[in-house]
Amino acid sequence: MERVRSVAVIGNYLPRMCGIATFTTDLVNAVSSAGKGIECWAVAMNDRPEGYKYPKEVRFEINQNKSSEYSLASDYLNISQIDAVSLQHEYGIFGGENGSYIVTLIRRLRMPVVTTLHTVLKEPTSGQKKTLSEIASLSAKLIVMSETACEFLKDIYGVPEEKIVLIHHGIPDMPFVDPNFYKDQFGVEGRKVILTFGLLSPNKGIEYMIDALPKIIEKHNDAVYIIVGATHPNIKKTQGEEYRQNLVRRAKAAGVDKNIMFFNRFVERNELCEFLGACDVYVTPYLSESQIVSGTLAYAMGVGKATVSTPYWYAKEMISTDRGILVNFRDSEAMAKAVSELLEDDVKRNAMRKRAYTFLRRAVWSQVAVDYLAALNEVKDERTKKTELYFSTKTLAQDKTSLPEIEFRHVFLMTDETGILQHASYSIPDYDHGYCTDDNARALIATVMAQSLMPEDPKFLTFQKKYLAFIKYAYNDRESCFRNFMSFDRKWLEEKGSEDSQGRAIWSLGVCAALSRDKSCVALSTTLFHKAVGIMEKLLHPRSVSFALVGMHAYLARFSGDSEIRRMREKLANLLFEKFKNRPDKQWLWFDDELFYANAKIPQALLLSGQWMQRDDMIKMGFVLLNWLIEIQKESNYFSPIGNRDWLRKGKGKANFDQQPIEAQSMLETCLLAYNMTGNEHYSNTAYLVFNWFLGQNILNEPLYDFATGGCRDGLTPDGANMNQGAESTLAWLLSLLAMHGFSSEQNKMQYTVPIIE
Repeated sequence: MERVRSVAVIGNYLPRMCGIATFTTDLVNAVSSAGKGIECWAVAMNDRPEGYKYPKEVRFEINQNKSSEYSLASDYLNISQIDAVSLQHEYGIFGGENGSYIVTLIRRLRMPVVTTLHTVLKEPTSGQKKTLSEIASLSAKLIVMSETACEFLKDIYGVPEEKIVLIHHGIPDMPFVDPNFYKDQFGVEGRKVILTFGLLSPNKGIEYMIDALPKIIEKHNDAVYIIVGATHPNIKKTQGEEYRQNLVRRAKAAGVDKNIMFFNRFVERNELCEFLGACDVYVTPYLSESQIVSGTLAYAMGVGKATVSTPYWYAKEMISTDRGILVNFRDSEAMAKAVSELLEDDVKRNAMRKRAYTFLRRAVWSQVAVDYLAALNEVKDERTKKTELYFSTKTLAQDKTSLPEIEFRHVFLMTDETGILQHASYSIPDYDHGYCTDDNARALIATVMAQSLMPEDPKFLTFQKKYLAFIKYAYNDRESCFRNFMSFDRKWLEEKGSEDSQGRAIWSLGVCAALSRDKSCVALSTTLFHKAVGIMEKLLHPRSVSFALVGMHAYLARFSGDSEIRRMREKLANLLFEKFKNRPDKQWLWFDDELFYANAKIPQALLLSGQWMQRDDMIKMGFVLLNWLIEIQKESNYFSPIGNRDWLRKGKGKANFDQQPIEAQSMLETCLLAYNMTGNEHYSNTAYLVFNWFLGQNILNEPLYDFATGGCRDGLTPDGANMNQGAESTLAWLLSLLAMHGFSSEQNKMQYTVPIIE
């Protein structure tokens, strides 16, 4: 058999404070010590930009929220020529929707991947199921730590049984000793010690154990409950020490403050073993059954502790009938009875300790490392015997998951305290032309979408508020409409903007009302949206009507019961439909004799309206128009949008220049919607073809997106790309990129462009 000599483990790593970090660190050390000539090191996931002070075993770090760093990591691993990768999977430690960024990494690897699943959900969302299913298909083996997890993988995720390996959660190898040996270290000599350890969070149910203490103390006034562990970093970030302080207050109110000790820190392995050594009864009072593995329970049983636990999945399997006592969730009385029973019956407690200790001898880290190497060796041997090449490079069109990182650098550079400027000289903001509502509306949509995809980044909310404030200021109460153009010195250049600017403003307000995570932004955008009802009634041009309809559908996705907007949607949808109904010329399907810009917005509005209003005739018309626009603008292997040099006029040829990003954006969004409605890959393939137009797959083989600045060039001219990077072009690129990121991560079900009816 081919033997594995070098292994890279991907996961969190100490000194980051979490259970996955402890597990990964122990696994690397155990595999490294399992035999001569075996090299094992780590790729660490960082939840903060500065990372951590890792030991030498960590050779590469990934910022979990930066998609580009996952691709760099895969390149690094491929260059390192290791035999296999051991991935530690938990949804919350990887970036992207449902932790999907890790899929990009492992898909690019040349060597086999064996994935350890620390969570297997019984009722996953569609996104969670998709992520895990993709990881399963890309992994040579899946390691789980319980029989329950095996059954879930087979029954819920359809994973073949031969692909699943059961290996116990690793535990330290400690001797079976009398707890009194350790008690003096913690000042509890002569007392009966009840212990819970692990990162503190509200789902641990410790309050129910505190409620049980008075009845325990009635029989055992020398009992002391020790709670070891820092507050979980994610909980501390959002809630501070509120949960711990509630526990302290609860203990004082119950009169057990002399019988409870908090050790508020993340303890290292050696000190943890000493705490466990001093324990007489270990308790895990968790609140939910949905826990497929518990390292703390495995540690406690593995060092020979009598255990009382609520019946979450892992506990039911590990404790069985004679290795501990199970009590109902949130049942303090039952917990008190079980703990008291064990404290007063030395024979029963010690017999239980011995059975637990013996059962988990197979889980000591030295044995777990051997089991891991056996799985890795089997995979490597199978790979060696295969004749087909595992890894193959892909063309840009084939590699649909390789999306650039979402980068707002240039948009933020173009934005001052007033709003986003219209134009740029090269990549430098141009003050001469001032601002417009059109671009601030686009910027509002982009920042709202970005906030939905990356809620942890506060910048998007800050700029979202700037753009929304501009649109509020643009509303002219006297004329009941939006103004569009403003000079750099903040003077409006008109009292009423174009129909398109009215439609775009309505579109952006609908998206903000639907997707913003800020209550103030939702309230203001909703107020302005209703003010604009009068504008909606006056819209006539199909493109302007379409902008407004897309905004209405976004708004109604959140406020579906708004009868006024539903009626207005029906009115505008019928108006739009009538423009295209009964067109006599089957070769020229457009409502007018000329095609200008953002043409695909019209079929998008018809498809959305037809879908939500259950109008098959609208849906059919939307697809007819979309297919016609694709046929006009799609060459054999690239997208060629109608240029604005002379547009496209009935009976004449299409202008090849100047091609504008705004046309690519509208086509891409509508193709994604069409794919979601039909499942027809013709539309998703077209969307990728359109997207690659930005990256250089176009008539000039020249990229419009500038990776150096984060901006997008203003179009394709006969002499090459227009080097100016204005707001409209950059925002068209960003809206396209955001739509693609959302589509590739199943975020599409919430995006304003592609609502889905289940």
